[in-house]
Parts: sequence; C-alpha cells; structure tokens
Amino acid sequence: MSNLPAIIKSRRAVYPMQMNGESVPTSVIHEMLELANWAPTHRNTEPWRFKVYEQNAKDSLLDLCKECYVKTTPAEKFKSVKLDKIEKRKNQVSHIVAICMRRNEESAVVPEWEEVAATAMAAQNMWLALSESGKYGGYWSSSAYAMGDGFRNFLKLSDDERCLGLFYVGTIADTAVLTNGRRGDWREKVSFEK
Repeated sequence: MSNLPAIIKSRRAVYPMQMNGESVPTSVIHEMLELANWAPTHRNTEPWRFKVYEQNAKDSLLDLCKECYVKTTPAEKFKSVKLDKIEKRKNQVSHIVAICMRRNEESAVVPEWEEVAATAMAAQNMWLALSESGKYGGYWSSSAYAMGDGFRNFLKLSDDERCLGLFYVGTIADTAVLTNGRRGDWREKVSFEK
C-alpha cells in the first residue's frame, strides 16, 4: 500500500499563528489546486471555485476581514483581540484561498448538499497535498463574516456562487507544535449488515 494512510492520518489544521510568513512556492500552490480539482463530483458539475490571494491582495483581503468582523459582530460578542489576530495573519500566512461553490444549470438535479460536499472534498485534497509536503500547512476558517454580503461583493461572486470560508496556507514554523491526531475506534462507528 502507498503512504496514503500516513498522509491522511498526518493531516492537521495548521493555524496561522503556527506559520512563519515564508512564501509558499507557486509550484506548491498550483499542485495543491490541481489536486483539489480531482475531488469527486456528481454529474461532473465541478462546483468548487477558488480565489487565491497573495502579497498585497492578501493584505487587502485581511483588511476586509477586519471590516466585516466589525460590521457583523454584535457588541456583546465583539472582541478586539480578534482584530489583532486577523492583522497578524498578514505576516504569518503566505496565501489565502477563498473556498467558493458555484451552482450551475446541471445542479438542478444535484442537491445543494452534494455540491457543498464536493467542494469540501476539494478542500480536503488541498489539505492532503500540503500535509504530504511536511513543510506547508493549511487552516480552513468558516468565520461568519466571510459569508456576508460585504465579503461576497469583494470576492465578486455571481448570484449562483457562495463563499464557504477561507483557507490559510503557509510555511510551518520550526517552533510550531502540531498536535497528535486522535480518533476513537472506527469499529464503534460502523455496523456491518448481512
């Protein structure tokens, strides 16, 4: 068997604070996106859409994140430390990928949840590609502010598209301590029927 089981088991969320700000090579980003494109898709609708932000565009996107957080967060839930965390990401992450989903004409016969699932599988492929490198990592954030109209306008999404979150990509810092994965016994979650 290949090393696929080890890659799957080693996939971890690498938080922006665990990234060192070094640029991820374009070739790695391209390979990650090519593998994302091979996710399963019912009726070949290929609903995933990705918008990749780097350098100044990344910083502008993070400024928008702060603006949307301020506008959409109720006063009782607002935390200024969140704005500081978003600002720090400018020096931590290399790229930000907006994970979007597009419903197309063929989707009329494909339930929306299948399109969301296909897009999530594409994101999982990106994560696995980074995990396999051992040097780069990613984190999928689905903050509420990224689902609002202000964000939607910034991303220039059409009526049949929606944002499912932001995927932060970066080089793992030497000082980062990644957690060991743990799962319960799969046998406790499976039944075999005859």
